[in-house]
Amino acid sequence: MTPDEPYLMPSHVRLLVSDTARATAFYEALGFSCVNRDGVFVHLRWARYADVFLVGMPAGVELPGQRGLGVILCFHVRDEVSLDELRARAEASGTAVDGPRNQPWFTRELVVTDPEGYKLAFVTPSERVEA
Repeated sequence: MTPDEPYLMPSHVRLLVSDTARATAFYEALGFSCVNRDGVFVHLRWARYADVFLVGMPAGVELPGQRGLGVILCFHVRDEVSLDELRARAEASGTAVDGPRNQPWFTRELVVTDPEGYKLAFVTPSERVEA
């Protein structure tokens, strides 16, 4: 199967965005690939079964409040890119970045806020430290 070949997705997320072009450029700069785009949505893929749909809000519609409050979308980072490289890509896009830092659940995580305010965590395993 090629990376852009269609498959039945067991799960995916849809993010409402006010500026589809800006959001798409941001995700592509981080390393997501565009699988499909049309007038309503953009289908992006981080890895197999790690898909995100950016859905443009209809003209004149606004979402009140902070986007994705209390939700963090997590993506496993493989050997193709490091957390430090992802940090540099996110900073170049002018977005808020936290980390990378070790977490008590044995991961190292970089949290990035996209242009719409959604939080993304890029995650690698970290070493277990025995007490």
